[in-house]
Amino acid sequence: MSKRKRQFVIQKHDASQLHYDLRLEVDGVLKSWAIPKGPSTDPSEKRLAIEVDDHDMEAKDFEGRIHEDEYGGGTMLIWDRGDYDNLMADKKDGMGMKKAHKEGHIEVYLHGEKLMGGYVLTRFREDEDKPQWLFIKMDDDEADARRNPVSTEPDSVESGRSLKEIHDEEEPVSAEDD
Repeated sequence: MSKRKRQFVIQKHDASQLHYDLRLEVDGVLKSWAIPKGPSTDPSEKRLAIEVDDHDMEAKDFEGRIHEDEYGGGTMLIWDRGDYDNLMADKKDGMGMKKAHKEGHIEVYLHGEKLMGGYVLTRFREDEDKPQWLFIKMDDDEADARRNPVSTEPDSVESGRSLKEIHDEEEPVSAEDD
C-alpha cells in the first residue's frame, strides 16, 4: 500500500523584510517557518527559522500581492514546491510529524524543484512568542556548498516571474482571499 506524499512549499515573501516561508503539510494544515536568509544547500550553514502561524492548505498555491496594511502584506512567489518524506518515521518507530514537531526535532527529505535531499529543523528557543528553530541541510548526496539557489534561482517555479514582475502585474488581494 503506497502512502500519499505530503506536500511542501517555500514561498519567497517580500513583506516588512524579505524572507522565505517554509510550509510543510502536517495533518491537513501547513506548519510554517519564516527563514530570513532562505534555505541553503550547504550542511555547514545553519539558517534561523522562526515558527509562524499554521496556514490552510490552499495557502501553498498563493502567488501574488497581499495589501500592504494587512498581516503578511507584500509580494509573494512560489520559490519551490514538491513533496517530502518524514525521515523520523524510519528512525523512531514510526514517529509522526505532529509528534516530531512537538518534540522540536524534524527530519525530512525534500523532493522539490530546487531543493532535494535531507533537511533538519530543530527547535532551540521555545520561550519566545514565536519559537525559533534552525533549518540545516543534511550532509547527503544532494548537499552542495558551492550551490546557492537563493541567489542563482530567485524566480517562481509556478510562473517563472520575479518578485518585481509579480508586484508590477498583480492587484493586491486581501489576506482573507489568499
